[in-house]
Amino acid sequence: MIVVADTSPLNYLILIEQIDILPTLFGQVVVPRAVCDELLNIGAPEAVRRWMDPPPGWLEVRTPSKFIELIGLDRGENDAILIAEEISAELLIMDDRRGHREARKRSIETIGTLALLELASAAGLLDFDRAIQRLQKTSFFITPGLLARALKNRL
Repeated sequence: MIVVADTSPLNYLILIEQIDILPTLFGQVVVPRAVCDELLNIGAPEAVRRWMDPPPGWLEVRTPSKFIELIGLDRGENDAILIAEEISAELLIMDDRRGHREARKRSIETIGTLALLELASAAGLLDFDRAIQRLQKTSFFITPGLLARALKNRL
């Protein structure tokens, strides 16, 4: 399965120590160079910067062959969508709502961090409740309604 990831899901999976679900679920994961730059930025959490230096072998770094600015998206989201489209990715892992809308307009299937954790839980790779507890200790934003639906769906 060809999978592309944006910054936010990688960041949070690293912070809750569940990043290893990605290679287990998908094997190789493609990320834009811009995403690597964001994860290595001095403003990123230290644990994230350490994890990225150097990135693991299952993380393939690419740059889109041509740049098109997608309005309202940061460079990582923008390039993730362009690469996903360019390589006919089967899945784009992204949390940004505008990014999801743009990807859907381009017929790219998307999944966010929360749904990714649900998928990993269903595969027996993690304890969903524990992962959510850890996620809530980060800066990850989740509405109470979305959290309630996720908890209900996994039962």
